[in-house]
Amino acid sequence: MNRRQFALLSTAALTLPGLAIAAADYTPGLVRKHLAAGDTVFLDFKADWCSTCAAQERVIEALKAAEPAYENHVVFINVDWDRYGDAALTRELKIPRRSTLVVLKGDQELGRVVAGTSTKVIKALMDTALAAARAG
Repeated sequence: MNRRQFALLSTAALTLPGLAIAAADYTPGLVRKHLAAGDTVFLDFKADWCSTCAAQERVIEALKAAEPAYENHVVFINVDWDRYGDAALTRELKIPRRSTLVVLKGDQELGRVVAGTSTKVIKALMDTALAAARAG
């Protein structure tokens, strides 16, 4: 994706917020419930005050706005780092820090991005999630 496409997608995501479906907020048991149901889960470990997390969120929202299939097939869950940074889920997945993105399916981790804000890298992770969700 080039800068112009990204700028257009970002503008669309910011000016049309009603079109995007918000990700669910994590609560204990939510991830296990979705994985048990066969869902592909995209976890976003973030904090409100984290500038890297904000940059990742802008990229994720722009990509979702450009490709509705992401939200149609993948369960997006936001994990509040300040609240759940030391939770069992965080420890089990060995999440090193906020601004970590992880894709899970069944009992497997399919990929992760730690502190990356590149559209290309985040899109690759989201594409991995979408491919896994479509595969069944």
